[in-house]
Amino acid sequence: MEEGIRLVAELMCISARSAPKTGGEDYLTIKFCSREEIKSIAKSMIDFGEKHSKDKFIRDGTSLLKSKGLVLIGLKPHPPTGWNCGACGRDCKNFSEGSNCAFRLIDLGIAVGSAAKTASLHNVDNRIMYRVGEIAKDTKVMKANFVLGIPLAVTGKSIYFDR
Repeated sequence: MEEGIRLVAELMCISARSAPKTGGEDYLTIKFCSREEIKSIAKSMIDFGEKHSKDKFIRDGTSLLKSKGLVLIGLKPHPPTGWNCGACGRDCKNFSEGSNCAFRLIDLGIAVGSAAKTASLHNVDNRIMYRVGEIAKDTKVMKANFVLGIPLAVTGKSIYFDR
């Protein structure tokens, strides 16, 4: 089954990469994590949850430990679109390093949704988790401005719902 999960994860990465992007400009970073990286992120999530009394980090870290795959999708440093929409709280001329253009965040959301859809089409249990992404970023498993994680499992009942 692990070969099947890896194949679906590769298809998810293709779905994320080929998802539509603002102006056709791609600022995403996409990664399928090794088993060691999954364990490291999961243990860091549990440690963070215990240290800061954050039960949902513990819950999600425990789910991640049971997972057989993990796709991370992040938004790399990027310029604004130049459209001055104001959604980020400033105009594009005052956009600073480390800021996130709302349109680039929308691109990330579309890519993550496309990846999750691909997993679902192949009957692989998954769930988009921001907590996984935050710890992946903090532990430097993925360098990006913002990261979301999609853990993967194949079980008789999804380990990501009804917890």
